[in-house]
Amino acid sequence: MTNLSTIPELSEASRELLEAAGFPDAKSLAKADVAGLAKELVRANRILQIAESAPDRDSVEAWIASARSVTGLVDERGAEVAMPVNYEMMPRVGVMLDNAPFAIPLPARLLMDREVGVSDIPPAILLNRYAGDLEVRVEERIPAPKHGRTMGPSNNLRIADNSATRKEIDTSRIKTFEAMGVPTARPFAPIAVNGDDRIALIRAPRVETNRGRDPQSRRYIRGVLHSHPVSIGFGALVTLVMSVMLPLGIISALLLLLSSEMPERFDWVPKWVLAFPLSLPLFGIAYLIWGLQGKCRICTQKMFVPKICLKNSKAHHIRGLGHVIPVSIHILLFKWFRCPYCGTPVRLKK
Repeated sequence: MTNLSTIPELSEASRELLEAAGFPDAKSLAKADVAGLAKELVRANRILQIAESAPDRDSVEAWIASARSVTGLVDERGAEVAMPVNYEMMPRVGVMLDNAPFAIPLPARLLMDREVGVSDIPPAILLNRYAGDLEVRVEERIPAPKHGRTMGPSNNLRIADNSATRKEIDTSRIKTFEAMGVPTARPFAPIAVNGDDRIALIRAPRVETNRGRDPQSRRYIRGVLHSHPVSIGFGALVTLVMSVMLPLGIISALLLLLSSEMPERFDWVPKWVLAFPLSLPLFGIAYLIWGLQGKCRICTQKMFVPKICLKNSKAHHIRGLGHVIPVSIHILLFKWFRCPYCGTPVRLKK
């Protein structure tokens, strides 16, 4: 078997890139198609970042010509050349797979309840592709719990351990998003929806809803459509009223009690403040109906109930008031909100 080192045009990075694409020797390179190999090298380099840039078509054509000259193979134009891909044979990819977290399959019922379509799930990266038979790596592992921690009864979830550096990964080849020319913050791209298509309205609002509004402003209504927008609006209104009425009711009841016990000092307390404590049960019932039932469409967390936990970095928050009151104000003013827990934008208008 003739090694790739016999081809003088190949650098060390080019040989490594060819091996990653499934061409370990000159014989397999001589049988390759120029267009298919050039496309596969671009894809392999985009995934593994082996070379600074993928080789152009002329360089690939020169490599194949040299490989055919070394091996004595001729160009068979009539037959379509199969492009083998087997990244699992690379030690680097094997280490990445060994350290990768386990995937937990989602129940079909959960996808139906969240109205998630198959097209909404991004496809995984293919590690193997071949026209004929190819030996692939298939194994079933159950990881041992680390540090005495378990994640459920079946231990099918691995907790990433960042204490040690992964082996056989050259960190000097890791590039930042800025170096790759990828923007770190992609601006919100408005989507035009015409008609009353149900699926399209869930994903994006109608065109006339945001006509004339700046996509970067808070007035621009965005996010997925909530399944119960009216209830969410009532929940936000009742929550704001309760946040005002509760302290007013307590203070009014205390003042009325003091005015009855010490009328000479608290004769200035009007009798109509009795309306505040009397109205508390009414607003309390309304809060139980709409406030406690207000949930995020995506993560189903209750938004109008204070909860001590880690909130999303983009959650609506006012120092001293927390998250519940700012979310309620944002809902009433702009007809959309960002969930404090999962950070997903959810709107109330079509």
